[in-house]
Amino acid sequence: MKNTKLWIIISGIAGFTGVLIGAFGAHGLKNILSPASIEIYRTGVLYHLIHSAVILAIAVSGNSKFFRSALFFLIGIILFSFSLYFYAITGINAYAIITPFGGVSFLIGWLLIIIEGLKS
Repeated sequence: MKNTKLWIIISGIAGFTGVLIGAFGAHGLKNILSPASIEIYRTGVLYHLIHSAVILAIAVSGNSKFFRSALFFLIGIILFSFSLYFYAITGINAYAIITPFGGVSFLIGWLLIIIEGLKS
C-alpha cells in the first residue's frame, strides 16, 4: 500500500475515533464525570481531532518528507489523548503519567515540520 493511501486511511480512522470518543464524552459521560474530569477528557478530544486533521493534510499533500511527522502525531494521539480519556474515566494516576510522552511526541512532530520547512 502506498504511504499516501495508508496515511489517508490512518487519518480517517483517527478522525472517526476522535468524533466517536468526543460524542461519547459529551453525551454518555456528562452526568457521570466531574467537571474537572470532563475538561481533561475534552482536552484529549481536542488534541486528537486537531492532529487527525493535520495527519490528513500531510497525507493528501503526498509529500513523503512529512510522513515522519504524521507518525509522531499518531503516536501523540495514542499516548496523549487516550491516556487522558482513561485518566478522566478511571481517575487512575498511572494513565496521567503517560500523557507527557504523548505531548513530547506531538512536539517532535511539529519540530520535524519546522526542520523540513527550513530545508526547503
